[in-house]
This record gives sequence, C-alpha cells and structure tokens, in this order.
Amino acid sequence: MAMAENMAPDMAPDTQYLELLQLVERLHRQLLDVVKDELDREGLDDLNSVQALLLFNIGDQELTAGELRTRGHYLGSNVSYNLKKLVDAGYIRHERSAVDRRSVRVSLTESGSAVRAQLNKLFDRQAASLQAVGGVDTDQLPAMNTALARIERFWADHIRFRM
Repeated sequence: MAMAENMAPDMAPDTQYLELLQLVERLHRQLLDVVKDELDREGLDDLNSVQALLLFNIGDQELTAGELRTRGHYLGSNVSYNLKKLVDAGYIRHERSAVDRRSVRVSLTESGSAVRAQLNKLFDRQAASLQAVGGVDTDQLPAMNTALARIERFWADHIRFRM
C-alpha cells in the first residue's frame, strides 16, 4: 500500500505537506513512465515521454517555446532541446513569427498529431477506469484539482513575492 494511504489524517500539517511534496514528485515520474510504456507499445522509439507530453500540450495550437515554458512549466533549455529533436524527427513544424523575427512558432505535423491522439486515447482509457480499477472516487476529482491548483498558485506566489 502506498505511503499516502497509510498516513493518519490527524498527522501534523508539516508532515502531511512533506508527504504531499514527495507524492507530487513520484506522480510526475510515474506519469512519465506510463507515457513511455504507451510509446513502447506503439513502437514509437524515437520519442521520449517528455517529448510526447510536449506534443500533447501543444495540441492544435501554434505556440512559442516561451509559451510552452509558461504553460507547461518545462525548463527553458529542456524545451529548446526537445523542440529541436521533435522538428528533426518530423513531429513539429516551426516558422519564424512575421511580427517578431526572433520568435519561432511551433505546431504539430500530421505525425505529431497522431502521437497526441494516441496519448489522448490513453488518458481517456485511464479516466474511464480510474474509479473501477484505480479505486479513485471520480466525484472527488474537482476538489483534488482545485487543491492542486491552489498549491500551484501558492508556489508561484512564493517565487513571485519572495515569501
């Protein structure tokens, strides 16, 4: 049984917060593993899980690397490196902005859209079995999302206002 499931609800808030930090970190790594497993099953060995999630997050939009960093919270050099790899592999097209020639806008190619569609199917399958197989009460998802969004805002404010 996972550590979070064994925790007593009356534990001190600082102990619960530290557990939350560890859980968020483990969940992120586990998501990357789940995506990599799906890529392997589909024979997509020229992509890593971070690159696949970049494709998923770009979606039908046309974005700059800066917008991806802001929206996806990717590290700057990580985004640039992965975008270059995705362009070279034919998953992304890029073109200079007509307004600001320093800015490069990226969008998915047909093969990039196919990867995105595959991940969308994966996430749909998971959402459909989350309650029955995962034991997660899907009625609680909105409250979980709200709590996680508030933590994200708290961390952003911590950096922004040097709390």
